[in-house]
Parts: sequence; C-alpha cells; structure tokens
Amino acid sequence: MKPRLFLFAGLLFTAAVLFSPQRAFAQAASASMIGQYGDWGVYVGLGSGKNCFALSQPKDRQPSGLKRDPAYMFISTRPADNVRNEFSVLAGFPLKEDADPSLQVGNDSYVLYARKDGGIWIRNVAEEGRLIEALRKGRELVLKTTSIRGNETVDRYSLTGLAQALDRVAQECK
Repeated sequence: MKPRLFLFAGLLFTAAVLFSPQRAFAQAASASMIGQYGDWGVYVGLGSGKNCFALSQPKDRQPSGLKRDPAYMFISTRPADNVRNEFSVLAGFPLKEDADPSLQVGNDSYVLYARKDGGIWIRNVAEEGRLIEALRKGRELVLKTTSIRGNETVDRYSLTGLAQALDRVAQECK
C-alpha cells in the first residue's frame, strides 16, 4: 500500500465522516502517515481538531472480475468530536442500502449498514467496543457486501499490526 493512496483515502474518509467538504479538505490535506504496523498505517490530520486513524486495504477481493475503486477500512479517533475507535469502510463502489453488509472476525459476526455512496458503519454502535476488541485479537476480517447492481462481494482484510496501530492512534489523539 502506497502512502499517497492512504492520503487519498484519508481525504475520502474525512469527507464521508464529517459531511462538510471544507472541513474535510482542511483536515485531510494535512493528514500525514506517522507509522506503519504490519498491514495498517497510522495517520494524523490537523484542522479544527486532531483526526487520527488506522487505515488498511483488503488483501483479497472477490469476485475478482468486478470493476471497483480501491476499498479502505478505517478506525478513527477525533477527540474534538468525542469520537474514539469509530469503525468505517469505504467499499470502493456504490452499495445497495437495503442489503446490510456483514462482517466476521473469527467466530464473531456483526451487522453493518451501508450508504449508497459506499460508506459502511456498524449498525449497533453499542457493539463497536466489542468489534474493536475482536479486531485487535483477530487475524482476518471478512466483509460481505452487495453492490447497487446486486453483485455480492467478499473483501478480506488482514488484521496484522492493527493492535499496535490502534495503540499509536490512541497515543497521538489523547
């Protein structure tokens, strides 16, 4: 994964999360990679507040023949917004909103929700802490989604280095 892809992903992510293009651009434009831990990069951006996130891309995407933009998974902390360890994904293609994505880590599964623009979040925010702990301890995450065209997809993310990346995010964004 190349650092400039991560910066681009940071820009997209910030825009998706903050819903304010001006604020998103200001924060993402100043985001910089501060560390790489296994398959996860750690980024810090400044703007109206500090924005720290761990970011990774899938190791495998099925079916392989579908045309899609790159996908990114984020775990973000924004102290000014009182947000810690927020899980989100940019799928890289438009999603069917009435077909909830699912996520599996080991034996644990989680129901997510999708927006047409490709953004994915956990449906039950009360489970986010349990999800983050499962991700810290897991080896692989499997994300199943349905595109707006009805294509079922499976993305596999490595969790190697995520625990260390999240520790660094917490250290940077106290």
